[in-house]
Amino acid sequence: MKDPAFGKPDQQNSHTGRVSHSNAANHDDDTIDFGFRTVQRGEKARLVRGVFDSVANRYDIMNDVMSGGIHRLWKSAMIDWMAPQPHHKLIDLAGGTGDISLRFLRGGGGEALITDINHAMLEAGRGRRDLQKMAHRLRWAVANAETLPFDDHSADFVTIAFGLRNVTDRQAAINEAYRVLKPGGRFLCLEFSHVQSRPLARLYDSWSFNVLPVMGQMIAGDANSYRYLAESIRQFPTKEVLADMFAEAGFAQIRVRSLSAGIACIHSGWKLD
Repeated sequence: MKDPAFGKPDQQNSHTGRVSHSNAANHDDDTIDFGFRTVQRGEKARLVRGVFDSVANRYDIMNDVMSGGIHRLWKSAMIDWMAPQPHHKLIDLAGGTGDISLRFLRGGGGEALITDINHAMLEAGRGRRDLQKMAHRLRWAVANAETLPFDDHSADFVTIAFGLRNVTDRQAAINEAYRVLKPGGRFLCLEFSHVQSRPLARLYDSWSFNVLPVMGQMIAGDANSYRYLAESIRQFPTKEVLADMFAEAGFAQIRVRSLSAGIACIHSGWKLD
C-alpha cells in the first residue's frame, strides 16, 4: 500500500524506498558505474549515500563552486519553463536541501514534497530559514527515487535536478516519475551533460578534475566526493539517450533544452493519460 504524497505539511516520512525483490534478484550480481569505478549494483546506493553524508552541510556552497554560480540560472530556467500555478503540486526527487522546491513555491506553485535517499541532505534543507518560512506548504520524505512510496497520480510535476546520475537504476526512477504523475502532469530533469565544443570540453575537464577536488577539500574537507561527482557527469547518458529513456517510460512531447553550451540540459516530458 502506497502513501498519499500530500497531506500534513512539514512532516517527515519514514519510508526509505526499498528495492523490490524481483529487481534485486535480477541485478544484485551485476556491476554498474560509480564515477569511473565499477561496483556491484547493490553497492551503489550505499556509496552515493556516503558521498552526500560527507558533503551535506556544504552542498549548497559547493554547487556554486562546481558551476561558478550558474546553477542558479539553470534552476530558474527550469522553473520558468514549468510556469507553476497555485494549484500545482510538486514531488522533487533527490531534492536534497530543497532548492528546487523553494524556487517552485516562490515561482507560484502550491505545495512541494522534497524527497531524497539521504537523511543528512534533508536535514540540511530543513534547517534553511528560507524554507522554514514555507513549512506549511512543504513535506519531506526519505525515499528512493527508484521505488517511491507514494500513490499513483499524486503530483502535477515531478522534478530531479543533478540527481539522476547518482541513481542506480535510472530507468526505474523515470518510470516512477511517470507513475506518480497525474494525467497531464510533467516530468523535468536538470542535469549536467556532455559539452560539444572540444576547446570548451578541455577547459571543463581541467576544471572538473584538477580544480574541483581541491576546492572540495578546502570547502567541504572532502576531495574524493567531488572527484566522484565530476566522474559521474562523464558517465551519464547523452541527452539523446536520456530522451529515449523518457519515451520508454511513456512520456510524450519530449523536449530538451541545452544550457551554457551544453554543460547542462533540461529534459521535459508529459504524461498525457
